[in-house]
Amino acid sequence: MFSYWEQASFLNYDAIVIGAGIVGLHTAIEYKERFPAKRVLVLERSLFPYGASTRNAGFACMGSFTELLDDLKHHSEAEMVALFCRRKEGLSLLRQRLGDAAIGYRENGSYELISPVELPLLGQLDRINTLIADVTGSLPFRRADEKIAAFGFPPAMVSALIENTGEGELHTGQMMRRLTDYALEKGIEIKTGAAVARFEEESAGVSVYVADTARDTAIPLRAGHLFICTNAFTRTLLPQAALQPGRGQVLLTEPVRNLPFKGIFHFDEGYYYFREIDGRVLFGGGRNLDIAGETTTDIALHPAIQADLETKLRELILPGSKVAVAQRWAGIMAFGEAKRPVVQQFSPHVYGAFRMGGMGVALGAAVARDCVQLLLS
Repeated sequence: MFSYWEQASFLNYDAIVIGAGIVGLHTAIEYKERFPAKRVLVLERSLFPYGASTRNAGFACMGSFTELLDDLKHHSEAEMVALFCRRKEGLSLLRQRLGDAAIGYRENGSYELISPVELPLLGQLDRINTLIADVTGSLPFRRADEKIAAFGFPPAMVSALIENTGEGELHTGQMMRRLTDYALEKGIEIKTGAAVARFEEESAGVSVYVADTARDTAIPLRAGHLFICTNAFTRTLLPQAALQPGRGQVLLTEPVRNLPFKGIFHFDEGYYYFREIDGRVLFGGGRNLDIAGETTTDIALHPAIQADLETKLRELILPGSKVAVAQRWAGIMAFGEAKRPVVQQFSPHVYGAFRMGGMGVALGAAVARDCVQLLLS
């Protein structure tokens, strides 16, 4: 039972976006900027985004050297370059839209640690540089071995250091806070704690049924267009979606006195990553130790992977250190056989943008733009 006022003002929209993470908010913004007079609603099941948007490491990156080599295992050279370009375009759009100061964007350096067994891969460095130099406008990757000792990494474990010349870092919380504020300033409605039970497509649009703790039945919200931007959780609404969830483990140390480095760092094809933040080390990864176990939407800690992170923290990143761990958390990403995100029209009124492959910060704005463009074309 609804009042006249509820029916008149709260149940009907031109577009509904499910998911208030990076992709969802950018999608709502893209739609609103193209159709300023339209009513746009974003639905988020949690109090704030639940998967990876507020739980990532804050890397503003397009892919490390060995990550791009791994991309070539799944894509042609042209496809790899196109994906790299898309990540770069997404980051540029994010920075242009929100401003560097508002998202805490910094360029303190970006590096990849090369282990002794990976040294033969350096024979591919010129190839990768040649492939993406036109996109970056300068030499993308260069050796920076002279910094290994200054950063304090053990030479027995780090045989080379590759500097990624065009990457930076940002403050994930500030980015999501500003992105949310930006959407609200555009007149977009955002409702949190609004879990979507299901949707039904009709001839004139879509009915989206939202669970409500105060009513006995789900509330039907209607819209002309529906955008599903729920990344790893998409299969709850689109069972046919081609993706697998992937959980990521993270830890954050207590402040480290005289920390010898700043910037962001990758190793092992991007499966591990760490950075300095507020004089601490934020370190995440290790999913490759238990791919099957981490193929889950359960946001929980994996004790063995957390232990592995601590070992690498004390043997590789801060050798000999007894620094304490202050926080631990996990986030949920989405992956597929191909590294390209899914941007697709599923039916006359339903669109989706998901499967960011752990690159949501870089891809989010560009993927959202492409998703709304599907509607226009």
